[in-house]
Formats: sequence, C-alpha cells, structure tokens
Amino acid sequence: MPDETFLGDAAEGLDKVPSPPAVRKETKAQKVERLKLEKNPWEAWADVRRFAAEGRESVLPEWAGVYFKWWGIYTQGDGIGAVGGVGGEGKATEYFMMRVGIPNGILTPLQLRTIADITEKYARGIGDVTTRQNIQMHWLTIESLPLVTDALEAVGLSPKGACGDVVRNVTGCPLAGTDPHEILDASPLAQRVAATLTANPEFVNLPRKFKISITGCPVWCSYPEIDDIGLTGTERIVNGQSEAGYSIRVGGGLSKEPHLAVRLNAFIKPEQAEQVCIEIARIFRDADPLRESRNHARMKYLFMREGWTADSFLAELERRLGYRLDPAADEEVPDDLYRDHTGVNPQRQPGLSSVGISVLRGRLTSAQLHGLADLAEEFSAKKESNEKNESNESTESTENTESTEKNGSTGELRCTVQQNILLINIPNERVNEVVERISALGLQVDGTNFWRGTVACTGTEFCKLAIAETKGFARWLTDEMDARLPGFDQQLRINVTGCPNSCGQHWIADIGLEGKKIKQDGNMVDAFYFCVGGALGQHAGFARPVGYRIAATEVPDAMERLLRQYLTTRNTATENLRMYFARHTDEDLRNQLAGTPIAPVDRDLPTRPTPSNVG
Repeated sequence: MPDETFLGDAAEGLDKVPSPPAVRKETKAQKVERLKLEKNPWEAWADVRRFAAEGRESVLPEWAGVYFKWWGIYTQGDGIGAVGGVGGEGKATEYFMMRVGIPNGILTPLQLRTIADITEKYARGIGDVTTRQNIQMHWLTIESLPLVTDALEAVGLSPKGACGDVVRNVTGCPLAGTDPHEILDASPLAQRVAATLTANPEFVNLPRKFKISITGCPVWCSYPEIDDIGLTGTERIVNGQSEAGYSIRVGGGLSKEPHLAVRLNAFIKPEQAEQVCIEIARIFRDADPLRESRNHARMKYLFMREGWTADSFLAELERRLGYRLDPAADEEVPDDLYRDHTGVNPQRQPGLSSVGISVLRGRLTSAQLHGLADLAEEFSAKKESNEKNESNESTESTENTESTEKNGSTGELRCTVQQNILLINIPNERVNEVVERISALGLQVDGTNFWRGTVACTGTEFCKLAIAETKGFARWLTDEMDARLPGFDQQLRINVTGCPNSCGQHWIADIGLEGKKIKQDGNMVDAFYFCVGGALGQHAGFARPVGYRIAATEVPDAMERLLRQYLTTRNTATENLRMYFARHTDEDLRNQLAGTPIAPVDRDLPTRPTPSNVG
C-alpha cells in the first residue's frame, strides 16, 4: 500500500500548477563557445560566397557576430560608435572592414599594389596600417568579400587569422635581415610560426585572441612586453663561442587590465623556437577556466587570476615539450626611445639603406599605396646586387628570400607596429631622390616628434565599440602641437584610443588619451581622459590615470600646458619625459594639465564585459 503521508502531501498540491523549470539564459561566453564548436569558419567560406550571391540580407547572425572574424572581417559601424547602439555596442551598417595578415610586416611591391588596387576599387580609397603590422580596409560590401579574398590569395596574402579567437598576425622587426645591429634575423621564424598556426584546425578554437612577437632586434621594436608570446634575440657564451637564441616572455596584454609579459627562465635555441610557440599555444587552447568569461579569457589571466607563475608555466611548457630548456642567458633590456626605425638608416648590406616613413595615424590613400609600391620596385637594389654583398647569409635568411621571391620580389616594404611603413634595400646614392618622391606623395620621412609619435585606433569612424573619434582627431592634434611647440626636442608617444579597450595602446604611451563623452553646453561631445607616463623596456610600466578628463577640442591646450611645464622645469636637458613624469605625482601632473589645482575625476569604466570583437 502506498505511503498515506505521501499521498496526503501530493493531494494538497493537486490544485497548484507546477512552475516550469527555470531556463538559464546562455551567457555571451557560452554562446560563443557553442558556435565555435559547431563550425570551423576556415572550412566554410562557401557560406560567404553564397551570401555574396544572395545579398546582405542573407548573412546569418552567427556569421555577422562570430564567424566572419576568423577571416579578418568585422561588420562596420555607422560612424556614431557605441553610444548609438545598446549594451555598449553601436549599430552595424551594410559594410564590412577587413584586416590583411602580413607576417613580420613583410610585403612585396606586387602585394602592396594588389592591396592598393583593392582599396581603390572596393574600399573608397583608404587603407590603415595597424599596430600589428596588418593593413585594414573599410567600406567592403558582402558582394566584394570573395573577390577581395581571391585577389589577396593570388599574391600570397590572406585575411585568415587577422581577427577571431585564433593566433593573430605574428609580428617582428621591420628591419629583419637588414639591421646591422640585430642579434639574429628572426623573420623566417616569424613567417614559419604564422604559416603553421594560421588556419590550422588545431588552433581554430582558442579561448580568445593570441598574439605572438618574434624579433632579433635589440630595441624590441615589436613590443614583446605586451604579447602573449614575446621572443627576443639574445646571446650566450658556450665554450668560448657566442651563440644566438631567444629570451621568452609570456602573458602580456593591454585592454582594460594591462599586464606585462612574464619572463621565463629559459634560453630558446633557434631550432626549438617554433615548437615552443606551438606548445604555448596549446597551453592556452587547453586552459578551460579562461573560457568561462569573455572578459577574462586572455592568457595573462593565468597569471592574474588562476595563480600561475613563471616557474609553473615553464614546468608545464617543458612537460609538453618532453625536455628541459636551458636556463635563460643574461639579456640587455633596451631603453624605450626610438623603437620605430623611421628615417634613413644604413643597412648591414654595404651601400644600402632603409627609408622609414612616418605614416600619421597609419592612414594611406590608394594613390599613396600605389606610389610606395612603385618606389619599392623602382629604387630597391636588385636581388643579384644583394647577394654579392652577403658573404655569410644564413639558412633562415635564404628561406626568407625564397618565400618572398615567389611573389616577384625580395620584400622591399615592411609595415611596423607603430603604424608606419619602410622601404628597404635603397642604394645610398638614391636615398635623397626617394625621400623627395615620398614627400611628393604627402608622406614624411623626417617627421616631427609629434608626427612620428602619434598612434590612433579606428575610433567611431568605423568601430561599433568606440566612444570617441580618433583618426581625424589625431591628425588635428598633431598639427596643433607642431604649431604650438615647434621643434619640441623629445621623442614621445601619444596614443589615442577611442574607448577603454586600448586598441590604440594608450597604456604604453607617454601621453595616452582614452576616449570618453562629456556634456558641454547641453550637448554630448567627444572627450579624452589622460593617462601619463607609460613605458616599455628598462623602465617598463603602464601609464598612470591622473584623474583629468577634458573635451577633445581642449586637449591641445592641456597638452601644451603640460609639455611647456616640462620644458621649463626639467632638471637638465637630459631629463626625458619618462624621468619627468616619474618624479611627479598624479596630482602634480593633473594640475599641470589643467593649469590650476583641480580635483580628480573617474575614468567612467564600462560595466559590461569586453566585447568579443575587440581587436
């Protein structure tokens, strides 16, 4: 017989309608992780060809929101930015932007000319050099995406991996193979690592983006301190002989919570380096706790939140490698001055020089892109001449030459992480003529310190996440500062970012400007919050938020006040901006910016998680 008590309890509830089980809403992280498991976008380009045939309305939401990124593609904003939408993300238009991956920034004239043709035909005549040595295009229609991708692939380029939860463009020194001071030419390694990890199904689903820098440059021009993997050239003495290899740092990154990469106690031999990068990418891929929140999914959070240390990371790396790495060699950490390789610099090849062009805010017109491709082709020394000057060319350098020869050149152009572009292999006797031709294109070789040092992210012009406009502002700010402080005698970095996510890298700037909005005369206007004193290298540290925010139109006034105070009160002519900022408090600097004592203001950090498509 059934239990009477049980029957009684059941009877009492017969007149009640049971509540349906609560349906837990899928988080953004869960949705993205689900979509990544459902499809490998690199194997589904046929979908995009179908969208192109059927029109913009046929694009599926999962492609617009997630899958396009694996092909270096984002939907383009409407020019208003985040404030024009909901939840911190602005409205998308019918257009798209695309990044072209350029490992180590190395381009042939044919490749650059192809990009120029694409910008002229499909992208309203502009291309932007990015802070990862990519070139970014805007105004692309759904119909043009397959045509653009086919044109790029025909010359050995691709947008694959330039965005998405994958290994991003592998950066390196733009003077690799030509710099007389380099420890080793790391560009062949950078290109091999990029070729191995890009569009590799094993690494199609990482927790978030993953950034690698590989350089033999002694000034660390590719900013290894802020990458997930930073390999930097170093030397050690073995049996009385010098041996070149790499130091390694892991877990660097910016965004809203910046973190300097942690150095591991390891000397990486050149023949070990590619596998080391692969195993570290696997460590990141397998770090499931990082997949729980898009806001904390970068590798730096293994150190910031999960309790990893340099020792525990190295132990896991060696376990996966199956052998112990040699202890780290002593390294010479560079100063943080003049990392950009702009201007005219002699190469290690006798009789040749590089010509580094300061491309303000990274923006180039299709005419300028065509012009630079023409200059590289017309003025670069022929390969045969280079070979005569190379007495002991390494195997890796030979591999690099062979890879670029396939596209009809020897890699005479290089993009940089400072949004600039270089011509290499220019005969010394023709340098002046090249500089004149560059000036005729509206570009500068000997740019002022303001022109040379200003970097800007995409901003509200195209980005749905931005709060303030940046590209036009940066051009105007540079012109203003050159007029107000002509001949300013200190190198400086002015980094303009349209929101707190730091795509413009304001955390490593002497003067970092973070985009905001404030109310002025009853209207919401662009504004910027000042972060001051960022540095890499010997004195590495992030810019300090000093509690000063002002309308964009008033930024030159504030910057002039600060820099004039520096010029008149610095201890000696050798006290650079980093030293000056270091010996002043946040209150001092805030008052110098304002011209009067002023109370600090908050940065107004966003409360929502970092969007998945932050670059």
